Amino acid sequence: MKKISIDIETYSSVDLTKCGVYPYVESCDFQILLFAYSIDDSDVKVVDVAKGENIPSEVLHALCDDKVVKWVFNANFERICLSKYMGKYLYPKGWHCTMVWCATLGLPLSLEAVGKVMGLEKQKLAQGKSLIKYFCAPCFPTKSNGGRTRNLPIHDEEKWEIFKEYNKRDVETEMMIQNRLSRFPVSNKEWENYWLDQLINDRGIMLDMDFVKKAIACDKEYKEGVVKKARRLTKLENPNSVSQLKNWLQDKGINVASLNKASVEKLLEENEGIVSEVLLLRKELAKSSVKKYSAMENVVGSDNRARGLIQFYGAARTGRYAGRLIQVQNLPQNHLKDLELARSLVRSGEYETLDLLYDSVENVLSQLIRTSFVPRKGHKFIVADFSAIEARVIAWLADEAWRLQVFEEGGDIYSASASKMFKVVVEKDGRNSHLREKGKIAELALGYGGSVGALKAMGATKMGIEEGELQDLVNSWRNSNSNIVKLWWEIDRAVKNVIATKDPITVYGLSIFYESGMLFIKLPSGRKLSYVKPVLAENKFGGTSVTYEGVDSSKKWSRIESYGPKFVENIVQGIARDLLAESMDRLDKAGLDIVMHVHDEVVIEVEEGKSSVEEVCEIMAARPPWAKRMVLRAEGYDCGFYRKG
Repeated sequence: MKKISIDIETYSSVDLTKCGVYPYVESCDFQILLFAYSIDDSDVKVVDVAKGENIPSEVLHALCDDKVVKWVFNANFERICLSKYMGKYLYPKGWHCTMVWCATLGLPLSLEAVGKVMGLEKQKLAQGKSLIKYFCAPCFPTKSNGGRTRNLPIHDEEKWEIFKEYNKRDVETEMMIQNRLSRFPVSNKEWENYWLDQLINDRGIMLDMDFVKKAIACDKEYKEGVVKKARRLTKLENPNSVSQLKNWLQDKGINVASLNKASVEKLLEENEGIVSEVLLLRKELAKSSVKKYSAMENVVGSDNRARGLIQFYGAARTGRYAGRLIQVQNLPQNHLKDLELARSLVRSGEYETLDLLYDSVENVLSQLIRTSFVPRKGHKFIVADFSAIEARVIAWLADEAWRLQVFEEGGDIYSASASKMFKVVVEKDGRNSHLREKGKIAELALGYGGSVGALKAMGATKMGIEEGELQDLVNSWRNSNSNIVKLWWEIDRAVKNVIATKDPITVYGLSIFYESGMLFIKLPSGRKLSYVKPVLAENKFGGTSVTYEGVDSSKKWSRIESYGPKFVENIVQGIARDLLAESMDRLDKAGLDIVMHVHDEVVIEVEEGKSSVEEVCEIMAARPPWAKRMVLRAEGYDCGFYRKG
């Protein structure tokens, strides 16, 4: 046996969508119902486990043998479920995920959607969702079903037979995907990155559940107090109701179409007195800091560790990792100087003191979310991240000499950028330091073709920059970074030429080529960015843009428009992702346990007295062979709970 393709159907009373697969299999009623498989592309067989059939011993042996390639769509689910079923941990090595393979080519991350996009002959059966709802999750007891809380095969044999066909079809669809994608194999290096990702997800990170529970209780108590105060002021039955509050405001002579965050902020600027007071209470009630804490309660395992928080290749256009379940990629930052005090007050249930000391309890709870992640007893966290990684990558790619010099000398890119733009010396805490903020916002907003709109979106006018100053800021930044601007449009021309002529082009060390209806951009690491069915089309300005098929911001498969600066953003973020993946590989080989990573930052759990911040930063900042002359730097700190350093 060289390979085996697998799909399983399971039952658990735990909600998979809220909790993830790890708590799902911990449920005492977890069960594998059906096991479909194909050995070396032979006909698919279905083992009816729910009716007492046994998975063949040769198959069970293959699941433990990393020399046998296991193919599964979303392999993490099958591997963890089968680990539970077999009573032994199945290591990730040897498991290959068809979903990841699709992601590397910019295809959707669902089996049904991939089948439709690829126009497969055998697609996922449409009735699958209703069958899963019937057999794989608890049912509501009714008089007609005899008050039962679960549907078994005996309750509908006809449906069960269709379910078995559905299970078989999933394997057939997966095999067709494998066959269709065979001309675009995933590299061994990427599979190694995937296996490390799975180990990190399996290891998980510990949560301080006493603190989490107290934070939820604090939020509840505080909001009850806010509602009481709002009721007293408005005399409304439910002051948190948008319609009721709109009517109350109308009685005060204020007509509003919306009470979203921006609208409330505008109303606060225009009103005072009781209206202002009520709107401030509305802001507090609208805050959703507790949602992350509730997600932690859902996700945490019996050993107080949260697992499965990272999605490998979650960002299809760049290959970057994405957050799942708790969504660690968008955790609020913490700026409280007395973070430890605030945390201890919540943990000890001293909510009145917390309310007394801080302007907004909700804001404090939001800033404390990160501190829910803690190392296990006798250990500490070492947190390290790349310093200004995207700014370093784009400077290296464009060969923007003055920027490279700033990084080589260990300078501050925001001050240096402001100095270049305004032609005066700007120091972080010294001469002309007031200009540094303008340099910073320009750096963050303008690197990928952004203009006045990007500066506004980044909050430039709220920072005190006059609107009439914005275009000058754009011009100054672009004039100071002529090589980066040149990079945008060289990439734009190269991509368009490749699509028009189908002839490959190499530019800035990037190989851009067209093959079988796909545009590829080969990064310096050897990994390729992929764009499905690219064409040239007229844009709304009468010029020519590139469009390609992909999952858009509304999660639908559609045509997406792009141009040079956007492709450069994909390239830069893709290179940054490869640097992170290679650094995690080095850290793992050094025996360091990564328990979480967020953007360009890693969180490592180490035994007290072992390893050091300096060692971790040195390993992270090592330059891979393909990144000669790139100046990398990592910064870090150690801590007893996760925080932003």
